[in-house]
Amino acid sequence: MRELIKGGIAAFLCGLAGPAAALDSSAGALTVEAVADGLNEPWAIGFLPGGDVLVTERAGRLLLIGDEGQRPVEGVGEVFASGQGGLLDVLVPEDFARTRELFFSYAKPQEGGAGTAVARAELSPDGARLSKWEVIFEMAPGSEGGRHFGSRIVEAPDGTLFVTVGERGDRPAAQDLSRENGSVVHIAKDGSIPDGNPFASEDGARPGIWSYGHRNPQGAALDAGGQLWVVEHGAKGGDEVNRVEKGANYGWPVISYGVHYSGKTIGEGTHKEGMEQPAFYWDPSIAPSGMMIYSGKLWPEWEGDFFVGSLKFNLISRLSGDPLEEVERIEGPETARVRDIAEGPAGAIWFLSVGQGALYRVTP
Repeated sequence: MRELIKGGIAAFLCGLAGPAAALDSSAGALTVEAVADGLNEPWAIGFLPGGDVLVTERAGRLLLIGDEGQRPVEGVGEVFASGQGGLLDVLVPEDFARTRELFFSYAKPQEGGAGTAVARAELSPDGARLSKWEVIFEMAPGSEGGRHFGSRIVEAPDGTLFVTVGERGDRPAAQDLSRENGSVVHIAKDGSIPDGNPFASEDGARPGIWSYGHRNPQGAALDAGGQLWVVEHGAKGGDEVNRVEKGANYGWPVISYGVHYSGKTIGEGTHKEGMEQPAFYWDPSIAPSGMMIYSGKLWPEWEGDFFVGSLKFNLISRLSGDPLEEVERIEGPETARVRDIAEGPAGAIWFLSVGQGALYRVTP
């Protein structure tokens, strides 16, 4: 894939208002270019072969950004666009060039409320429309309100999908294997259950659950070894980065490093036998969203580092080391409420700013 190097895209970038900006970092000044602006609550980035980029907007709009600027893609299914719900993640799978299939996570209207769902659809050759919109997964229904949908999709090395699902504000449900609330779900691309899911043969358990005890994981990524990591919102304090293991319980709401917004303690403390500890946690909370684990293509010194967008403090947090620790905060006017962050095909860092309503590309 080429990273927006075609003539039309270059002209589009030059046509945006203002020169490229700079962000200070440990690796020196970073060049920041606005690739698209005027976005309304953008949520996720997807890179297409050939250089075009997809961006979702929470209200239900899908945009294609390419040679002709930005234009809407028709054919998105009905979404529950309320509170934190709406059209959320988009995944361009490894076999897209052959299948034209895309995957979307979103808040789906359900009896009794709404729930996190995954749909697949085919993108037309001209990028103008989706067809064959098909729901391949939806969480067990019956959740009211507009909170905590989670909703990142990650393609595993074997082509199966990991989907993060928030607990929908129903704290005890995150410990209930009969519901997907507060879990990472593992499914095949047709929605079937892959062999080896840890609870598939357990009476009463939802067969797609891979891990549970999560609160609201809005970021997820694979490291170079294919290990899945998620980043999730805590309450007041206790935002976590977790190394996701098959069948593991991450403790919410029994253990937490945060407190309720009222100041009252959560559950039983910070540790309990049989429940996993986070690889890292923030206190105070940064309200983390998208997460990227960087390859090192353009910045070799950052190989394997985690980059996490903050919706609260208007920055990008960089984490490194073993044990994992925050080593840098990258911030400027462009990093206002970073919703998604991703590595482009050529190694540039891309991010969506809700505060600026813009998609940015970062290069040395």
